[in-house]
Amino acid sequence: MAEGPDDTLAMFGNDPWWMILIKAVVVFAGLVVLTLLTIWFERKAVAWMQVRPGPNRHGPFGLLQSLADGLKLAFKEDLVPAGADKIVFILAPVISTVCAITAFSIIPLGPEVSIFGVVTPLQLTDLPVGVLLVLACSALGVYGIVLGGWASGSTYSLLGSLRAAAQVISYEIAMGLSIVAVFLTSGTLSTSGIVAAQQEGQTMTFGSVSFEIPGWYALLLLPSFIIFCISVVGETNRAPFDLPEAESELVGGFHTEYSSLKFALFFLAEYINMVTVSAMATTLFLGGWQAPFPASWWPGANEGWFPLIWFFGKVIVLLFGFVWLRGTLPRFRYDQFMRLGWKVLVPVNLVWIVALAGFYAGRESESLATRVSVIGGVGLLVLLALMFWPTRTEYKPPSEPDKGLGGFPVPPLDLEIPPSPSTKQLEAKREPVSAKEGGQ
Repeated sequence: MAEGPDDTLAMFGNDPWWMILIKAVVVFAGLVVLTLLTIWFERKAVAWMQVRPGPNRHGPFGLLQSLADGLKLAFKEDLVPAGADKIVFILAPVISTVCAITAFSIIPLGPEVSIFGVVTPLQLTDLPVGVLLVLACSALGVYGIVLGGWASGSTYSLLGSLRAAAQVISYEIAMGLSIVAVFLTSGTLSTSGIVAAQQEGQTMTFGSVSFEIPGWYALLLLPSFIIFCISVVGETNRAPFDLPEAESELVGGFHTEYSSLKFALFFLAEYINMVTVSAMATTLFLGGWQAPFPASWWPGANEGWFPLIWFFGKVIVLLFGFVWLRGTLPRFRYDQFMRLGWKVLVPVNLVWIVALAGFYAGRESESLATRVSVIGGVGLLVLLALMFWPTRTEYKPPSEPDKGLGGFPVPPLDLEIPPSPSTKQLEAKREPVSAKEGGQ
C-alpha cells in the first residue's frame, strides 16, 4: 500500500542531528563526484559520436582527466579586471553554486534504510512544497550569472548575462506549467509524495492480452514530460540553447572575465544543474527510485539499497540526452529560441493543462451535462487556438540583391561598442601621459 504524503513527511522529524550532517556531506560530495564523472562521460560520448578516442591519458579510461582539469583550474592565476566590482564579482559564482546544490536537497534517492542503527529515508529533507524549492533555486541561480556579467565591467559579459536572464524567464514559465499537470495528477507538491503516487502500475489491455506497465507520469502525461525536457535544456544554458556563452558573438559570454576557482565554480554550477534537473525529471516523471518494471516481477527490487541503482540509472540516461543534443544539434538563433519558448511551449502547455483539468472535472462529476460541457469547452478552446495561431508571413523577394548575408539583419562593419561605466571611471582616474612627461 502506497504511503500518503503526510506519512512520508513525518519520517524526517526523527533524524538526529548527526544523521542530517552525514546526509548533507554525502549530498555535497556526491554532487562534486557526479560533476567530475559527468564531464568525463560527456567528453567520452561526444568523442564516440565523432569517431575519436577522447580522454584516455589520466587514469583508467581517462577517468581522472576531469580531476586533473579541476586541479589545473585551482592553481591557475586568479585575475580580477581593474574595472570590475570586486565584491559582486567574487560572490556571483558562489551564488550560482549554492543555489544549484540546495536544489538537490529535496530529491528522494530511495526508501527507508538503516544507517548506523537509525532507520531513515534516503533523502536529505522533504517539504510540503518541495518542488517549488527547486523552481526558486533555479530562479535565484540566474542572479549569479547576471551579477557576474554586470560586475565584470565587460560589454560582452553583460550581454551574455542579459541573455541568460531572458532565457530563464522564458523557459522557467514553460517548465513550471509542465509541472502543474503532475500536481493535478498526484495531488501533492512533495517530491516523496509524487514518487509514492507513481507506485501503482497501470494495466494495459489489447484484445485478450493484458499486461502491467509502470505508473510513471512520463507515460500518463507525455506532453508535460516532453515540454519539461525541452525547458530544462534552456534553463541550464546547454546546447543547442547555450546562447549566454555563444563564442561566435559574445566570446565566452557571462564568464569571459573569470579565471581560476571562480570560473570553476560557474562550471561546477552548470553541471550540478544538469544532474539536478535530471534527478528532478526522474522524480516527477520516471517514478523516482522505483524499479523500471512492475513490482510483481521482483518483490524486493524497491527495498533496501537497490533503488539507488534504479535512480542513478535513470539519471544517467537523461544526462546522455544532454550530451546527445550537444553532439548533434547546432545552436539556435536567438529569435528562434525565443519563438520556441513563447509561441510554442507556453501555448501548448496551457491548452494541455486546460484539457487535463477538464478531464479530471468530467471524471469526478456525476452529471453527464457537466462532463459534456467541460469536454466541449476544451474542444472549442483548442479549435480557437488552431484558428488564431499566428502563421508565418508570405516570403517576398527582396528589392535589392542579396549581399551574401542570407537576408538576416547584421550589425554594420564599423560598429563601435560603447565603453562601460566602470571603464569611464577608470580612464578618468588615469593621469595623462603628457602631464607625466612635463613633470619629469
